[in-house]
Amino acid sequence: PGWSSSPFQQLSGVTQTCATKTVGWDNVAYFCYPFTVDMFYTQEDEGVFPYSLPQWPVLYFEVLSLDFWQRYRVEGYGSLVLPACPGVHMLTIPTWRPVDLGTVAEMRRFFIGGSPELEDLTYIRIPSTFKGKRLSRFGFRTETTGSVTFRLYCLQQSKAFLENSSLRQRTQSVLDRLGGFSQQSSVYNVLEAFQRARRRMQEARESLPQDLINTSASAV
Repeated sequence: PGWSSSPFQQLSGVTQTCATKTVGWDNVAYFCYPFTVDMFYTQEDEGVFPYSLPQWPVLYFEVLSLDFWQRYRVEGYGSLVLPACPGVHMLTIPTWRPVDLGTVAEMRRFFIGGSPELEDLTYIRIPSTFKGKRLSRFGFRTETTGSVTFRLYCLQQSKAFLENSSLRQRTQSVLDRLGGFSQQSSVYNVLEAFQRARRRMQEARESLPQDLINTSASAV
């Protein structure tokens, strides 16, 4: 809600077919597929949503495999919420795929190809047709399959930079609202750095000779 894009903006696409290579115990495919998307957020009425944050866009993706006999198989589904903070982000998203019970389905997948797949990709998170308060997936069987890594370069712009100071004081822009996210991220980074420094100090103290530690303690 609130987001739009240019009529000429391509919001979906398919990568090239990439051969996998063995890295350790995993089969890895380096797609290196670049894509660009420009999206615009229209601020809602201040009187209706005075302190609301926008729902950030979601990227849905599906991984397919193609073998020597031109048989397609669904290898996994996943989704990610685009980062709210500008900058470079590396996100690794786990994937899953629906499965049928029994060995017949697995034999059909292995010899013939094809597998159960989603008709609506929004079912990966919340289906677009869902209107209730609680979403039940009871009876929907899946299995984990792997992960996909995205490198995202995010840039944010706001018309608030072009407005005069008096108008900026009255209108709270989207970037101002995202300040809470930035502050939380900064506090989290500081706490994480403190924990790392504390662990390094404990490791350094444990590696010192015991008699040197006792001498230092008595001197203090």
